[in-house]
Amino acid sequence: MSTMRRTIIAALLLLTSAPALAQSFDLQGHRGARGLAPENTLAGFRKAMEIGVTTLETDLALTRDGVLVLAHDPRLNPDLVRGPDGKWLTGWGPPIRSLTKRELDAYDVGRLNPEGRYAKQWSQQVAVDGERMPTFQAFVALTRSMGRDKVRFNIETKLDPGKPDETADPATFARAVVEAIRAEGVTARTTVQSFDWRTLVEVKKLAPEIATACLTIESASMDTVRRATAPSPWQAGLNIAALGSVPRMAQAVGCGTWSMFWRNLTPELVKESKAVGLKVLPWTVNDPAEMGRLIDMGVDGLITDYPDRARKLLAERGLPFKLP
Repeated sequence: MSTMRRTIIAALLLLTSAPALAQSFDLQGHRGARGLAPENTLAGFRKAMEIGVTTLETDLALTRDGVLVLAHDPRLNPDLVRGPDGKWLTGWGPPIRSLTKRELDAYDVGRLNPEGRYAKQWSQQVAVDGERMPTFQAFVALTRSMGRDKVRFNIETKLDPGKPDETADPATFARAVVEAIRAEGVTARTTVQSFDWRTLVEVKKLAPEIATACLTIESASMDTVRRATAPSPWQAGLNIAALGSVPRMAQAVGCGTWSMFWRNLTPELVKESKAVGLKVLPWTVNDPAEMGRLIDMGVDGLITDYPDRARKLLAERGLPFKLP
């Protein structure tokens, strides 16, 4: 067989096998584009949309006066936050739930503390001084102002069953999220995700039409599954010993997507997830080789701090990729 003939056959095989993946492939910018711009800021989400993502992934917190803002940590993080005096916080600050939105606006989150270890992880991140923690409304408004009014939102309720005093309770948190989604008219293009599945149960009670994604991690530093006889406090009382697997637990709680720490995913788990009707969306993968390995497993998308790397990989593989 000639080299040209082999090339043509390979191209045809790619075209016949790739579209199903590419047409539905969900490229999510983690906290906007954390590797390139300040996380969970309007500057970061703007960067992600300039690169081209199908979904903006972010985290939510609730202020004392009931305003939903975008922030990963329930408390002000000294790696990210400068106070009203322009100086870095010397330790963890107050919980966001103890501050009003006006009080929160005094804090700058536009760069990383150069003295902290966290900054060394994100050497390519370009600072944008003056960024504040945006509201959910401002977040949605940004997408409209950029003409990306069909981009999807993947928003995470950040709460910890072991630290109930740091955040609103699951029912209150879920109610605020549902009301904000409905007020902005983005129900059809929003997914609510959480490690604490109690909020996902509450969201489904209030708004069955809103998609939910079950987050999990199993690692030495954090394990929300806890494969033991007693149910994990993270998973709304469900017991893996009774249901047999995480995909079946996610299905039982009403999630349409299972989103796991990417190192925890195996081909067998992808197959099982598909069998019970779940989409598979690993987080947060930044190495192109690992992205490719996960794509080969048949994942439905990726969450990444570097959407530019993922876009390049999709192009190199010849996978058509159409933005919403």
